Amino acid sequence: MEKTNPQHVVDVDIIRKKHIRLSAVALIILALIILSGMVTEYDHIEGLIAIPAALEWLFANMFFSSSTLSRLPTVLNLLWQTVLISVVSTTTAAFFAVIFAITGSRLTAINGPLMYISKLVASISRNVPVVAWALILVISFGTNAATGFLALFFTTFGFLVRAFIETIDEASSDTVEALKATGATYPQVIAKAVIPESMPQMFSWVLFMIETNIRSATLVGLLTGTGIGYLFDLYYKQLDYEMVSLITLAIVIAVLLIEWVSNWIRREIL
Repeated sequence: MEKTNPQHVVDVDIIRKKHIRLSAVALIILALIILSGMVTEYDHIEGLIAIPAALEWLFANMFFSSSTLSRLPTVLNLLWQTVLISVVSTTTAAFFAVIFAITGSRLTAINGPLMYISKLVASISRNVPVVAWALILVISFGTNAATGFLALFFTTFGFLVRAFIETIDEASSDTVEALKATGATYPQVIAKAVIPESMPQMFSWVLFMIETNIRSATLVGLLTGTGIGYLFDLYYKQLDYEMVSLITLAIVIAVLLIEWVSNWIRREIL
């Protein structure tokens, strides 16, 4: 009789265990979906059946006419303001995030307490949602562009500090130690070793946050009464679905263009 290969038996056993784990995970996910439907009283079957009718309504009401298209300059003007607020808030947050990341990274930390304070400040800033920041700040600053800027700034700052800390931690410690061995000061180590090695990845994170903030700025505009979000909210409440369609299309195209530019820049610098 042909002998069974022990290695083959082991491989089959590993594959069987993987299949069992995948099946168990799939059953757990299915159970969670059913349980969530029961708790929220949402019928998944009815939701799926309603999709064709929803698409039919969408195509019947969201196409814009030439008269609506004549208001495109207004849409583009407010969209441009939204893009600028996103870029300015992101770049400003990136400047401060670099400082906090340098003091918060284990590789470049000045001392332990300052490192944990930097991480704590960034964590608080990051874990408050941008919508919550907008609602908090609108009480103090009112409905203006400054409120939207600050809401995006605080959220972006917290995220970038964490991303920059991880980037700096991944930098070569050998270069840092070599510079220290030659008698280089702390600022010289940062300027000659840490920043040059981490800058490409940091720049990539900044570009990513600019893309994200353009989407977030639209939502913030709904709450602060500024930018393209304000215009969207205005026409949505008037049930002017043609203008809503035009604004949505303009936002999508703007985000896609900026994403394309960001990807091109990333390919050039990374």
